Amino acid sequence: MRFQRIAMESFKCYDDADLTLDPGVTVIHGLNGSGKSSLLEACFFALYGSKAIDENLEDVVTIGADDCTVELWFAHAGGEYHLTRRVRNTGERATTAKCVLETPDGTFEGARAVRRRVTELLRMDSEAFVNCAYVRQGEVNKLINASAGDRQDMLDDLLQLGKLEEYRERASDARVGVKRVREDKQSRLDQLDDQIAAKEEKGLHERLNALETTLSETTAEIERIEGQRETAAETLEQATAVLEEYEERREQLADLRSDIETLEAEITETESERERLKERISALKTEREELETELEETLAETDLDAADPDRVDARLDQLEERSEDLQSRIKTQSVEAQKHSSEADSRQSEAEDLDSRAEAKREEATELETDLAAARETVAQRREKLDDIDAKIEALETRFEESDIDRERAVDRRDAVATELDEARQRVTELETKLSAERESLREAETLLAEGKCPECGQDVTDSPHVDSIADDRERVADLEDGLAAARERVERLETDLEGAESLAETADRLGTLESNRENVVQLIEEKESGLEADEERIETLREAAVELEAKAAEKRDAASEAEQRAAEARSVIGECNQEHQAVKQSIQRLERVAELLDAVDDREGDVEQLREKRTQQEAMNDQRRERLAEKRQRKQDLAEQVDEDRIEEARNEKQRATDYIEQADAKLDELREQRNQTQSAIGGVKTEIEALESLREQREALADTVAKLDALYGESEQLQEMYGTLRAELRQRNVETLERMLNETFSLVYQNDSYSHIELDGQYRLTVYQKDGDPLEPEQLSGGERALFNLSLRCAIYRLLAEGIEGAAPMPPLILDEPTVFLDSGHVTQLLDLVSYMRDEVGVAQILVVSHDEELVGAADDLVRVEKSATSNRSHVSRVDRIEETVAELAD
Repeated sequence: MRFQRIAMESFKCYDDADLTLDPGVTVIHGLNGSGKSSLLEACFFALYGSKAIDENLEDVVTIGADDCTVELWFAHAGGEYHLTRRVRNTGERATTAKCVLETPDGTFEGARAVRRRVTELLRMDSEAFVNCAYVRQGEVNKLINASAGDRQDMLDDLLQLGKLEEYRERASDARVGVKRVREDKQSRLDQLDDQIAAKEEKGLHERLNALETTLSETTAEIERIEGQRETAAETLEQATAVLEEYEERREQLADLRSDIETLEAEITETESERERLKERISALKTEREELETELEETLAETDLDAADPDRVDARLDQLEERSEDLQSRIKTQSVEAQKHSSEADSRQSEAEDLDSRAEAKREEATELETDLAAARETVAQRREKLDDIDAKIEALETRFEESDIDRERAVDRRDAVATELDEARQRVTELETKLSAERESLREAETLLAEGKCPECGQDVTDSPHVDSIADDRERVADLEDGLAAARERVERLETDLEGAESLAETADRLGTLESNRENVVQLIEEKESGLEADEERIETLREAAVELEAKAAEKRDAASEAEQRAAEARSVIGECNQEHQAVKQSIQRLERVAELLDAVDDREGDVEQLREKRTQQEAMNDQRRERLAEKRQRKQDLAEQVDEDRIEEARNEKQRATDYIEQADAKLDELREQRNQTQSAIGGVKTEIEALESLREQREALADTVAKLDALYGESEQLQEMYGTLRAELRQRNVETLERMLNETFSLVYQNDSYSHIELDGQYRLTVYQKDGDPLEPEQLSGGERALFNLSLRCAIYRLLAEGIEGAAPMPPLILDEPTVFLDSGHVTQLLDLVSYMRDEVGVAQILVVSHDEELVGAADDLVRVEKSATSNRSHVSRVDRIEETVAELAD
């Protein structure tokens, strides 16, 4: 398990902080009192709440703040986790407003659910986690300087030995449970014996042998028929090939007949086409003569004396140039007419707009006069509303004068009472659950006692030391009933208090709303009164503007009349030009017709020559077709002579016989395969029953073994209570042996070049250091630095023991050293660095956090975090240090 990121707001001396923590060795560096340890406490607080830091919720919220939020991201067992805790400190006492744990398996909400889930994940409660992972500041020499008895208690606490009495009671419950489970398993064993006997009577293996014999015979018959079918298929293939060859030749003969018919038809069609071309040539000659006649008549209507194409083109150019001049003049005059017409329309529109604006201003002035009277009436109404609000405010303020709570504290009081009521209701639920369990336990004990049996062990009551305990059970039930009655009375009292607090809170909200409404009404009255005088001035201004707009409208109408007159003059010029342009267009059309007729006459002569050439080509094409027709007729005769009708008939017969046999074989094969499938299915069913029988036998064997074990376990559970009496000593000894081994591994690294050989740790946790010459030393005889380093080695060994467990199976949390160099000189700091490297590289601690003000530790860090406190605000802030930039700066210095 390792921390990935910690973020906090208003936590202790931090207003705002966000820090990413990577694997490896991270040194959190800063002056004493700068807030380094508070970063670690934030991590513990996120995991387990205020219990992990031995403080109340009020103590974690920054002075002057209402809320505190801490978020922790951590990795564990290959999963990513995110924890959020928010504390609210606005009432009489601080409360947890939010506690959410997001895991790969789902989200957990609520402080209890989160604490329970974190304890399950890490297999440590808050005390065990902190004791295991955290070597606190100022406790470096605590274990060394303690007496033997105190050291024994401290190490027992660290190693979590203690709940053995609770386990003894659980053993008694387990014995009763084992008996119940054993009887259930015996009943199930009897059922399995009956099921096995029923299946053995069916003779499953004999049935399986008979079915497998039938399957073998059926498979052999299928293979024989399949071989004969392959021979028939070969015969069918050969006959089919002969028939396909015959069909191919028949298709070739059919293709030749089709080709011959096609060539004959093409020859006939081409000859018909030649006749049609001949007729078309005659028609074209007639059309050319008619066009020449029309050309002479059209030329007579022009001012030309001959149909010369060059002279026609020259005259057309002259006429088109004159047409363009006339069009240009028409366009110019059109633009001029349009301009004057648009100007006239614009001036007329402007005049109408000015008239409309003048009328609108008069209407606006009239409306303002009406609105002015309504505004004066509204002001009077709002003053009446203001008086009504003042009366309501005075009535509500009287409620707070009669109460011992002012309006500012009404909401906080309601929230505090609601929180207290929730806790009281939760306490009632807890007491009800516990009372129900105690009553059930007492009822069972009294039943056993009435039967003459001990209520704890179930043995005869004679000389039993446990009979008197039933009186204690009754006393506990009575105490719980009294506590439940008191808790219910407290809930009723708090519900009454909550109704009053909610009423006052609602009154405070209503009072705030009325005060806000009063301010709005006052503001509306002031705004309305300030606009009355301006409205009167506005009315006078609007009427003066209406007179000016009417004068401007008359001027615009005069300008519109002048523009319309200029437009009429331009339209007259356009009419004269259009008459001349029409005459020019008629002359152009006649000359264009002359040019078209000249081109048409030439086209007809060209068409005649093309058609004559095409008739010649068609005659040559028909000659080629007649040659190809003779070749195909000869090939058709050759193919007809190659067809052997007797061989074709024999192939047809063989194909039919092979086809009939294949159909019969396929039908038989389908029947045999169906029979084989049915046999295989039956074999599968028998095998399934055999497997079920074997499974029942295995279950029976396992269940019989379980019953035997339960028999033994029932006897052993009776001895379990006595075993827990000696278990603490045995566990302590095992811890001592493992701890001594781990301590010597660490000790040999730290003191490998000194005069010490090893350490002994006895069953009472007494420590003895042996020199190279074999002389023993008490830890108190070591120097101050050696004692501190010795204690750090011991704490690292305890960390390994707690994290790995006796069997080395538990996950390691981060190892946290808080100011480990307090009692170390510079020489021993180097050995401390070796110890840290050993824990990281050899032991495999994924994350080590070292909190220190010592500069000597900075260079050994994989990551460096700086913590500083502002002298003015007394607030801390944290930042990561780029080791590359820091190294470059040091080299530059």
